[in-house]
Amino acid sequence: MADDEKKRLEEAKKAKQAEIERKRAEVRKRMEEASKAKKAKKGFMTPERKKKLRLLLRKKAAEELKKEQERKAAERRRIIEERCGSPKDIGSASEDTIKKILRSYYERICKLEDNKYDLEYIVKRKEVELYLKTSLIKYKDELREICEEYYERMYTCESQKWDLEYEVRKRDWEINDLNAQVNDLRGKFVKPTLKKVSKYENKFAKLQKKAAEFNFRNQLKVVKKKEFTLEEEEKEKKPDWSKGKPGDAKEAAPETPA
Repeated sequence: MADDEKKRLEEAKKAKQAEIERKRAEVRKRMEEASKAKKAKKGFMTPERKKKLRLLLRKKAAEELKKEQERKAAERRRIIEERCGSPKDIGSASEDTIKKILRSYYERICKLEDNKYDLEYIVKRKEVELYLKTSLIKYKDELREICEEYYERMYTCESQKWDLEYEVRKRDWEINDLNAQVNDLRGKFVKPTLKKVSKYENKFAKLQKKAAEFNFRNQLKVVKKKEFTLEEEEKEKKPDWSKGKPGDAKEAAPETPA
C-alpha cells in the first residue's frame, strides 16, 4: 500500500511537471511567433516600396486635381450656356428682326458690363480688406513677439537685480559680523585722557592783536598838497546877471532935493 501511494505521488509530480513544461513551451512558441510577426512587419515597408507608394499617391492626387478642374470647367460652361441661351437663327431672319436681336444683344452686353464692373470693384475691395487683415494679423503677431521679448528681458533684469541686492545684503551681513568680532576682540572701551584747551576768547584776542600789528591804515600819515587847489586870482567871477540890471542902481540911489 505504501509503495502504491508513493507511485501515485511520483506520477502526480511527473504529470504536474509535464503540464508546466507544456505551458512553458506554448508561451515560448507564442513569443517566437510574435517576434517573427514583428520582424516581418518591420521589413514590409522597404525603401523601394516607400518610393513606389509616394509615386502612386502623387499620381492619384494629380488625377483627382485634374478631375476637379474638369468638373469645375464643365460646371462653368453649363451655367454660361444657361444664362446666354442658344444662339438665335439669323440666316432666315429679316432685317428688322436682326436689328431687334442686335439691340437686345447690345442691351444685354451693357448690363453685363455694368455688373462686371460692380463685381470687379467688390473683388478689389475684398482683396484690399483681406490684405489689410493679413497685414494687421502680421503686425499683431510682431507686437506679440516684441511684448514677449520685452517681458523676458524684464524678467532677466529683475532676476539679476534681485541677485545683486541679495549679494549686497550678504556683504552687509558679513561686514556687520566682522565688526562685531573686532569689537569683541578689542574688549572694554577705555576712556581717553582729555587735554587742556584754551578758551575761545583768548584765541580771538590774540588774533585781533596780530591783526592790529598788520593794520597799515593806522600807520599812514596825512599829507596836505595844494596841487589841485585854485588860486584866488583864478577864481571865477560872478556873472553879470547875478548883479542885477544896470538901471536898478540909478533907481536905488536917493534923489537930491532942488
